[in-house]
Amino acid sequence: MIRWLIATLMLVAAGAAHGQLNVVATTSNMGMLAETVGGEHVSVTVLAPPDRDVHYLEARPAMMAALRRADLLLAVGAELEVGWLPAAISGAGNARVNPGRRGYFEAAAQVDRIEEGRPADRALGDVHPAGNPHVYLDPERMARIARTLAERLAEMDAANAQRFRANAQAFAEGVEARIDGWRERVDGAPGVVLFHADANYLMRLLEVPVHGYLEPVPGVPPTGAHLRELVRGLEGKRGVIIRYPYQMERATDFLGARLDMEVHELMPGVEVGGSAEDYFALIERWVDAISSAK
Repeated sequence: MIRWLIATLMLVAAGAAHGQLNVVATTSNMGMLAETVGGEHVSVTVLAPPDRDVHYLEARPAMMAALRRADLLLAVGAELEVGWLPAAISGAGNARVNPGRRGYFEAAAQVDRIEEGRPADRALGDVHPAGNPHVYLDPERMARIARTLAERLAEMDAANAQRFRANAQAFAEGVEARIDGWRERVDGAPGVVLFHADANYLMRLLEVPVHGYLEPVPGVPPTGAHLRELVRGLEGKRGVIIRYPYQMERATDFLGARLDMEVHELMPGVEVGGSAEDYFALIERWVDAISSAK
């Protein structure tokens, strides 16, 4: 991780020499959006690859070094990165990317969020009073975020404003061209069991029911008692179980065996450096998994 960030910082320095905006994105999906909208006029560093749980990272010197050189910080927001990003920003000492400044951009703040207003009670798990932060798995919301990001980049680089807006429009058109096909393919899908509530936006977009979650409350690992309760509650239902590589394989396999449901290992984001086409392919893989139980 640190070696990768150091190598990326060398690219950032090279980008600055060519007049590019230095953008630091907290996740690979945010990096994809920055590169899609900014094109050749931005140099993008990603702090968290998709195989890391962004809830539980630690602020590291390499992150601070990247932020120190940043013109724009592109975060998911809604407190998703609250455990480490404020410390990384503070350690960077770069006032340009402090919250409230032009160089700080929260994706989740640009769209309406589901599950807002829940009490900040640790007994209820890792809840987010500002709403579910995982907007990056909703292509329609990502298209709206792309448009507002284009305007922010236009403020910072007026000479390329029209290019930023055109790139955001092209991304939105790519989403629009695919959304009906995705919905058609999952039409009639019986539902999914998720590990965490981070795919709720996509399930709502595709109108796919969520049968339950392996976490008893958000951010708390599955317990034997909760898994047995899920088995009792979901017995006879059809669907698929979806998990990420860093989530408990033993728990999902236990549930899959008891409920006779397929377990699919998917990713929450594109690979670092991924394009808009890679993002659409990621959603395709989710659609394939969901529709496999039809």
